[in-house]
Amino acid sequence: MREESKTKKEPEKAPVELRKKMAQLEKSKRRMQASLKEKDVLLKEVYHRVKNNMQFILSLLNLQSQYVEDERAREMLKNCQHRIRSMQLVHERMYQSKDSGKIEFARYIRSLVAYLFHSYSVEPKLISLKTELEDVLLDINTAIPCGLIINELLSNSLKHAFPRNKHRGKGEKLNREIHIKLSSNGHGLITLIVGDNGVGLPEELDLLKTETMGLKLVKDLVDQLNGTISLQRQRGTEFKISFSAQK
Repeated sequence: MREESKTKKEPEKAPVELRKKMAQLEKSKRRMQASLKEKDVLLKEVYHRVKNNMQFILSLLNLQSQYVEDERAREMLKNCQHRIRSMQLVHERMYQSKDSGKIEFARYIRSLVAYLFHSYSVEPKLISLKTELEDVLLDINTAIPCGLIINELLSNSLKHAFPRNKHRGKGEKLNREIHIKLSSNGHGLITLIVGDNGVGLPEELDLLKTETMGLKLVKDLVDQLNGTISLQRQRGTEFKISFSAQK
């Protein structure tokens, strides 16, 4: 009889234990959610503060450039401003992103391109821009070097691809074009193409051995991404960079 009574109590005990475990799991879940929310808020605050600090640096560089008379030195300061702005935009997008770990890089590219065209006072009717940008998400460790790469290549095109003293002849159409393409193969491989139909780079220039500051920086950034870079010189200049997005 005692064994029978003990057997009858066990089914009653099981639901009680189960409810206790479920309550503990629910409590742990709420604690983890609160912790993640707190970390997300703190991370966004970091992005916001870094963005503001970079803005302060940009303001200092802009102020300094007003007191520099040497044209070469002013150009170097301007290049520094563009590089800092390309990084600042990443932090700005990170702060605005719903996913604090990644940004929509196509939107970032459009913002950076608009900034550079404005900075170099480019009239849309003089240089046309063509873009093919897929929706690609990149984390901050990938987005910053990619942004710097685009900044260098696009700046080179705007400054050197279309010499001011090259005017169109009678009946000749002004066909100055810069193109940017961003795509993913669906398996983590990202391809970035930046090119123009301008005068092109000198034939003797070796991309792997160049000492030009901008192109050397591009090569170092591609290495940082563990990517590859190729250059084609037909109908102007086109750089193709491929790399794997971090998971």
